[in-house]
Amino acid sequence: MNRRRVAIIALLLLPACLLAGCRREGAAHRKLIAILVPSEDNPFFQAEAVAAAARARALGYDVRIDVHGDDAYEQDNLIDVAIASNASALILDNAGTDASISAVRRAAKAGIACFLIDREIHASGIAKAQIIADNVKGGELLATRFADALGHKGEYAELLGKESDTNARVRTRGFHNVLDRYPELVRVTAQSANWSQSEAFQRTETILQAHGDLNGIIAGNDTMALGALAAVKNARITTIKIVGFDGGPDALAAVRAGTLDATVLQPAVKIAGMAVDEADRFLKTGTTGEPERQFVQCELITKKNVDEFGQFERLKPAKAGD
Repeated sequence: MNRRRVAIIALLLLPACLLAGCRREGAAHRKLIAILVPSEDNPFFQAEAVAAAARARALGYDVRIDVHGDDAYEQDNLIDVAIASNASALILDNAGTDASISAVRRAAKAGIACFLIDREIHASGIAKAQIIADNVKGGELLATRFADALGHKGEYAELLGKESDTNARVRTRGFHNVLDRYPELVRVTAQSANWSQSEAFQRTETILQAHGDLNGIIAGNDTMALGALAAVKNARITTIKIVGFDGGPDALAAVRAGTLDATVLQPAVKIAGMAVDEADRFLKTGTTGEPERQFVQCELITKKNVDEFGQFERLKPAKAGD
């Protein structure tokens, strides 16, 4: 174990040791649920952290939220912190499908019940649950809308997420399950903007210079779609159809305004709540009552139904025909 990791654990354990003398045998002790997400600056990750924490506190648990920044090394450190904190359960949006397997295994061996959200790992039997949005079906929903908006023909660009993120690959597979059916729809370029709005802005500026006849841009998340939208607006172009994925508040506002053609809800709030409920059930009964891998349906959001949605969640029941 490196010095940094030892220092973190020592600092964490010190208050617990000091408080130990204050506890009386048999005194009630609230269990801890640790929540670990990639970022609290990104609205999506912030929404899942806030939703998980609120649900856990409502069920009577103490909560600890940490951020790994999509850094597998930092994630390892924070898993050690969760172990040292005697966490009973871990709600984890991980730092890489393959890079996170050993970290989840270490937490599980330490007796922490692990519940993965948003991103799965390529291993079974380690986590108690892996609850993720059905990104393939979500990608197909978005691509169908995009193809219809373009009249099934024309040139388009694709903005991809982080190459290390399974969701980036899964979503693009969903896109092309639909888009590749139309020979007159031509993808002129596909570039990674790493889920970043600023990178998407820069990539789109370059794409517009190289492809003056561009008809559309399909983005792997809303943040990149909004970056593309800003670049298109800056270039004073009004004919390019842009779509995103996630269902964040800024994207909903753009859909409502008609500047973003559509997005797809990835229900972060629902998924985070499900994970905490299943953690609570497991801690109380020894089982979640559910299969390990669970896929939650995505929903297409357009100007027609945008008022039915809030920040990464559905607020109103779906109307007939939605």
